[in-house]
Order: sequence, then C-alpha cells, then structure tokens
Amino acid sequence: MKIIFLLISIVFISISTYSQGITDTSALRQSLDKATAAIRSAFEKGDAVLVAQLHSPGVIKYFGGNNVIVGRDAVEKGAREWFQNSSVEFIENTVENTAFYGNIAIQTVIFSIKTTSKNGGKSTVGRGRSMVIYIQDKASPTGWLTLREIAQEAPPK
Repeated sequence: MKIIFLLISIVFISISTYSQGITDTSALRQSLDKATAAIRSAFEKGDAVLVAQLHSPGVIKYFGGNNVIVGRDAVEKGAREWFQNSSVEFIENTVENTAFYGNIAIQTVIFSIKTTSKNGGKSTVGRGRSMVIYIQDKASPTGWLTLREIAQEAPPK
C-alpha cells in the first residue's frame, strides 16, 4: 500500500512539475491591457524612447519579407525616424485572443494605424494582424515588455 501511495504521489508531482501552468486572472488581463495601451499612447505621442523601453532588449519584430527589426535600439531608431516625418494614431485595436502562461502573455490583435505626414498630404491607414509575445518584467515602466512580434495583413472587414 505504501508503494502504491508513493507511486501515485510521484505521478501527481511529475504532472504538476512538467505541465505548463496556464494562468488567466483578471489582474493579469488588466495589467496587460494597461501595458498595451501605454505602447499605443507612446506611439501616438511620438515618444521613441518610451516605445523602446516597452520592448525587451532582445526583441525581434517580423513585419514580412526581409523587414525584421532586432533589438531595443533598432526599435527606437525606427520609431524615431517614423515620428520625425509623421504622426501616428491607432484607430483600431481589436484583441482576438490572449493566453497567459506563467509570466508570459501571447496576444493576437487586429489593428489599424493612421499615419499622417507632418509635411502635409493625405493620411494613410495600415491595417494588420499581429501576434505579440509579452513577458512580465519589473524593469518595464508597465510591468510588461514585448519579446516577439509578427505582423501580417489583416483579413477584410
């Protein structure tokens, strides 16, 4: 009987040790929502430094083809160049799905970004779908950092 109890105990300990702990609490969702709002706000304010601070130092962002951005410095440089010539406004941000695994969140979003040239001219709207992997980090201004991002064309409305 002791052996059976011991074996059952080992099985339960093994299952809990090797399973992926899926967490999805209201507090996690609210903190991630605040973090993603801060990212959109930083873009709309044209704050390239804050945009960079909200990304992991080792972030990788895939935007199709050879358009890959690697590292926080590259994120800041790209944002700064964009903001020098344009103002940016998120006009759509529809969360399709969010999953939490421990201190990691994976989120898919349909987004639309309106870009307006500071030199005048017509605004353009880019619409896409992104999948972003966030990691909780106490060094982040929001408690979350973008770790990986991939974007593609969004399906038609």
